[in-house]
Amino acid sequence: MKKTRPARPDVPFDARREIAVQLSDVSFGYDRRRPVLKSIDMTIPRGKVVAIMGGSGCGKTTILRLIGGQLRPQSGKVLVAGQSVPDLDRDGLYALRRRVGMLFQFGALFTDLSVFENVAFPLREHTELPEDMVRDLVLMKLNAVGLRGTAALKPSELSGGMARRVALARATALDPMLVMYDEPFAGLDPISLGVVGQLIRRMNDALGITSVVVTHDVYESLKIVDYLYFVSEGRIVAAGTPDEVRRSQDPFVRQFVDAEPDGPVPFHYAARPLAEELSRVI
Repeated sequence: MKKTRPARPDVPFDARREIAVQLSDVSFGYDRRRPVLKSIDMTIPRGKVVAIMGGSGCGKTTILRLIGGQLRPQSGKVLVAGQSVPDLDRDGLYALRRRVGMLFQFGALFTDLSVFENVAFPLREHTELPEDMVRDLVLMKLNAVGLRGTAALKPSELSGGMARRVALARATALDPMLVMYDEPFAGLDPISLGVVGQLIRRMNDALGITSVVVTHDVYESLKIVDYLYFVSEGRIVAAGTPDEVRRSQDPFVRQFVDAEPDGPVPFHYAARPLAEELSRVI
């Protein structure tokens, strides 16, 4: 189990593999007094499923936004497929995003569009394919997630798990090189959670893409990912393969994996001693 700033790019995976995403010494804050990320180093090779885990507010989603170009780092490098994302102009960023799929928290389907139209949306937005080809591709993507029969339904007619699977079909509609998942397991029942997890793994391998999964679900992640990064207070505090995580005795990892209330992440917010507070004269 490796702790703090794992070496790049050869330690996490085979150095001979092409690197899909590289973050080097990246720092970011929404203002100078409130840093969110501090000297982050992260390597994500092509074809792998990598999880980013950590407590709420630690900077996980901010990492996705930096990779997607919604935010620019204050320092450091963000490379996607060898391109420096912060240095891309509007046209370059638009072209890169055509190669990146995104599954938002809770799916974020367009409520007024049918399932079919939701999946067709990126195809119509980013390509000039004829309508019969769009139709075939949409039905193939829906079939891959087991929901071809829902094509005419509206998102309001779907269960939470079904909506997440439609969102996965939409995220992969353009056969992207990279798909980012922001809390894909949130709010799902155990059966739907397992189905979505296995779909992420299967579609990653079948399409030869790279997946970055931001999640709190340790148990499901350990079943499907190749590597995990643990983030705390804006820094990578540990990283490893699922087997390394299971064997790890690192206090932060053990607290997170075992869901312990006390550890490196305190249960109590900083306050004066309780006895002192209770003895105060009001």
